[in-house]
Amino acid sequence: MPNTKSAIRRVRRVKSQTQVNKIRKSKYKNAVKQIELLIKSKEKDKAKKYFPKFQSILMQVAKKGSVSKKTAARKISKISKRI
Repeated sequence: MPNTKSAIRRVRRVKSQTQVNKIRKSKYKNAVKQIELLIKSKEKDKAKKYFPKFQSILMQVAKKGSVSKKTAARKISKISKRI
């Protein structure tokens, strides 16, 4: 239990930040799953069309710090090699 006034406020802030991070991470994971699905289903043209949006989503999430920038860059690189 937080004892000080600032610790109480911090707990409230962390709770809302956790929710935002969950939303961002799920957005990231959904984008990865979507492009994996397109690649596995042999729909390369659809995957190529979706790739810029995929890249944008990953970099937005990385920019906010929910996922490491290097992790996002690595995912983008591996996917681009497969397309």
